[in-house]
Amino acid sequence: MKNAGYRVLLVDDEEDLIKLWKVRLESGGYEVITALSGEEALARFSVSNPHLVLTDLRMPGIDGMALFEAIRERNKAVPVIIITAHGSIPEAVEATRQGIFSFLTKPVDGKDLLDEVEKALQFSTGGMQVSAEDDAEWRRDIISKSGRMEELLSRTKLVADTGTTVLIRGESGTGKELLAIAIHRASSRSSGPFIPVNCTAIPETLLESELFGHVKGSFTGASRSYAGLFQSAHGGTMFLDEIGDMPLHLQVKLLRVLQERVIRPVGSTQPVPVDVRIISATHRDLEQAIEQKKFREDLFYRLNVVSLELPPLNERKEDVPLLVEYFINNLVDERDKQVKKFTPEAMQVLVDAAWPGNVRQLYNVVEHAVALSTTPLIGEELLHDAIKQHQRKILPLAEARRQFEQQYLIQLLQTTRGNVSQAARIAHRNRTDFYKLLNRHHIVPSLFKQ
Repeated sequence: MKNAGYRVLLVDDEEDLIKLWKVRLESGGYEVITALSGEEALARFSVSNPHLVLTDLRMPGIDGMALFEAIRERNKAVPVIIITAHGSIPEAVEATRQGIFSFLTKPVDGKDLLDEVEKALQFSTGGMQVSAEDDAEWRRDIISKSGRMEELLSRTKLVADTGTTVLIRGESGTGKELLAIAIHRASSRSSGPFIPVNCTAIPETLLESELFGHVKGSFTGASRSYAGLFQSAHGGTMFLDEIGDMPLHLQVKLLRVLQERVIRPVGSTQPVPVDVRIISATHRDLEQAIEQKKFREDLFYRLNVVSLELPPLNERKEDVPLLVEYFINNLVDERDKQVKKFTPEAMQVLVDAAWPGNVRQLYNVVEHAVALSTTPLIGEELLHDAIKQHQRKILPLAEARRQFEQQYLIQLLQTTRGNVSQAARIAHRNRTDFYKLLNRHHIVPSLFKQ
């Protein structure tokens, strides 16, 4: 059907109206999720990730405008249409000024309702028709159900087909290259090449030649001409990862590519036209790098036409079980008849972890546990060592103090070889108080004597 793949969240405290509008929307091909209150709508919004919300204005508890404000906090890209029997010009003006897509008055004609919904969806998707298959295909490698990620992906889909230069920001391991691939797949360049380049992985002396190419004889060892990665990406997308680490002299050449759409291979005076969309990414603070004269301000503004920021994993913890299941399915050999899964306790450890290394670290921990597990159920004992290597979880003050005191006392006794009097003098404590500290931490001085 024409509108298959679009989900509409329908909210009204009158059950009869809900049923009527649901039938009308389903006849238009939409998938409809219903809620009889603003509170229920917010719960369903986080789970169903609708493409549009259609809500009554006057409801007990959370009314239509309050619901709109709450939705906007979760996902600014989802259009909201308000229906009311008490519509007035001032209310309509105020609502649309605040960002409501449109304002309809009861009784609503079925055709008007469908026309307004279609108009809102065309506006929010840039006029692109969405099917469930298409919607899943372009973002197939990004596993998520969090509202924050859904908002990001909604913005990503909008910008993908514009050809605009995009800067992806986020901590290491959050999946910046996967987002760049998703942009490429959703764009009109999807049939062209996607060329990823890590600016830190190629030595600085080779990076210019790798990007822009060189002519034969341009430097020692250049026995033949080389087109370079920009020419390889012609008609497609170039992804420049860790752009914040690009040397300053190459930043000048990249700026010329963005301004003039031409490159000059090393050793050549002839410009070569290139048709390439540039997506860049960084985990660095580029504004700070500009202040420190390590990154060109003019290049920053050229790259940062649209900025997309990936949240760290500890801000989307609802995605951890989903990611774990996805990783296990990819890691377990098809010939392995044992279906592996984590125990509830082990899964809770994974959800509670700080994940400073983000999704990449989670994958490494799951891979470690799956490889070492000899049973279908993976217990928490296989997780602690792997997680601890990169753990950065902030402890309560009492626990942090306890750990510090314990390590401090152990270090003192190692230094004094178990001599309590000497250790107490170094710690500026009398012998009696020092023994109390040792007893509190269950430390036996004789174990440190040689």
